[in-house]
Amino acid sequence: QVQVVESGGGLVQAGGSLRLSCAASRIIVSVNTMGWYRQAPGNKRELVADITSDGSTNYAASVKGRFTVSRNSVKNTMYLQMNSLKPEDTAVYYCRLNYSWPSNSFYWGQGTQVTVSS
Repeated sequence: QVQVVESGGGLVQAGGSLRLSCAASRIIVSVNTMGWYRQAPGNKRELVADITSDGSTNYAASVKGRFTVSRNSVKNTMYLQMNSLKPEDTAVYYCRLNYSWPSNSFYWGQGTQVTVSS
């Protein structure tokens, strides 16, 4: 059983920065797209940013220009550098790893809380 663990969340003032990390408990050879999602109380889980195996990135409009996603495909780790944080960025941030073997599926992490105070 693979565990996916996020870290790096916390409390920060508006305008500050945080760097989230995501790591799998073991190497998964067929990981393709990796993504960061977030869920605020009362809201649906939404995509924040994702990155393909060849490094192509995609961002939600609300974070474009402030957040940067990156990955180490050898280690199955992923990062989210969050700058110029706003109170509306407050949420639980989740990591998702998609893989293609033995079948298409994915793993979710347990989430890490990010709280931005005004």
